[in-house]
Amino acid sequence: MKTLLTGLKPTGDLTLGNYIGAMIPLIKMQEEYDAIYLFVADLHALTIYQDPKELRERIQKFIAMYLACGVDPKKTTLYLQSENEYIPAISWLLECTTQFGEASRMIQFKEKSKQHKNFSVGLFTYPVLMAADILYCDADYIPVGIDQKQHVELARDIAERFNHKYGKTFTLPQPYIAKEGTKIKDLKDPTKKMSKSEENPQGVISLFDSAEEITKKIMRATTDSEMEVRFDEEKKPGISNLLNIVSALNGEKIEEIEEKFVGKNYGEFKKYVSEVVKEKIGKIQECYHALLNSDEVQTILDQGIKKSRAIAKEKYEDMKQKMGIIR
Repeated sequence: MKTLLTGLKPTGDLTLGNYIGAMIPLIKMQEEYDAIYLFVADLHALTIYQDPKELRERIQKFIAMYLACGVDPKKTTLYLQSENEYIPAISWLLECTTQFGEASRMIQFKEKSKQHKNFSVGLFTYPVLMAADILYCDADYIPVGIDQKQHVELARDIAERFNHKYGKTFTLPQPYIAKEGTKIKDLKDPTKKMSKSEENPQGVISLFDSAEEITKKIMRATTDSEMEVRFDEEKKPGISNLLNIVSALNGEKIEEIEEKFVGKNYGEFKKYVSEVVKEKIGKIQECYHALLNSDEVQTILDQGIKKSRAIAKEKYEDMKQKMGIIR
């Protein structure tokens, strides 16, 4: 059996970039893997202060949106990280076998600690908590971007050291980086990816945006001084980004879209992109509103955490036995 695990922090809003870059591939993977674990990384969100009321609401929204995007609870185990009390316990045991130098070399820690004069200890140790997320269920593959690959490598190093010291305990995980995949860029600055943490909301399409907001953002998207709808990421990053969005959402080939807009202006093309995006997000939102705060969501979470907790408990007890701290 091959197991895949992935999660998202409930910070900011899920974006069109998240949907195309992460959710669509995950939905396809549901047919390819024996077991998939998908969690809301709410404990990771706490490394930086979050307003409790806003965080609570965002967590509920993320879960309903996962399901609305096509996550099938019959094929994917969906759960809240914080509801599995064994994961932080496993994290502590792993922290005690992790070297300080390893943790201090993590690129994201270096970058984020520079942004905050006073940062929490959690910001330093959260890569080990991430390792616990990965290792407790013996995940084989972790879908990540290049910027997160280092975290999976750390989890692998920790697992390898633990196995060497205490005997075979963990599967060694591997980062899963898609060779082919559509990276959706910011609408205002198409040289960088569309991010839910981006400061300029005009460049980001949220899955919670209204039809009017979507239209405004796409019609104001940065393009170029030419008037040719043509894919060229180096010379025409804005137009290429819009072509990627349409192709990912409706399955049209880039060449087919280019041919459709020969001799037409950017305004006509943007209107088309807007209609495609509004139709897709509209359907997702319709499902989302039906699911939000429903008994169905709570039932799915109850089933998911029951399975997750049982696996983590077994792993935790095994670790304690091997480390000599069990009666």
